[in-house]
Amino acid sequence: MVPAPRSITIDGVTLALRLTRKRVKNINVRLVGDELRVSAPPAVSNRELDRIVRDLGRRLVRRERARTVNGEDDALALARRVALRFAKPPEVEAARFSTIQHARWGSYSVRTGTIHLNAALRQMPAWVLEAVVAHELAHVVCADHSPAFWKLVRQVCPATDRARAFLEGVTWLAASWHRLPPVERTQLGASDEDDRIG
Repeated sequence: MVPAPRSITIDGVTLALRLTRKRVKNINVRLVGDELRVSAPPAVSNRELDRIVRDLGRRLVRRERARTVNGEDDALALARRVALRFAKPPEVEAARFSTIQHARWGSYSVRTGTIHLNAALRQMPAWVLEAVVAHELAHVVCADHSPAFWKLVRQVCPATDRARAFLEGVTWLAASWHRLPPVERTQLGASDEDDRIG
């Protein structure tokens, strides 16, 4: 008998959850379209299964999101354009959005010529993304955040200070969102459709 699907929400993405208990050694989780398919040994407790399904499901959802946001080469083209503004342009072989990068907006590897960017930047104005790329590439010239570093970043990307303020606001809002009262959350982002009479 095929089990009826339940639903699970991971990182804001709601998926159908199809769980099958059968004679397998390990818990197996696959993401197929908008369905999370799980097979698990009968002996695994529901509590342990829930924890593992959430962890593995999160990896799969983020991997799929990374594949989606990296489907176009526009970030690479932008990164190469920014690199050309330097007196000695750093090599840019790849620009990838990362769904596992949380503490930083970006990083650059001199060894591989790859820029990794927080996937949230994909949804932000292009001038913010440009400033983050300029910041990361400037570390090739200045490893620290000295006055010389900031002077270089501002020369390469004049919108740097504006972008920094924008990102500080985004960071504050993301950290504070759950603490804000509902009225203030509505003022900051929800539409009037939330006020419908049913």
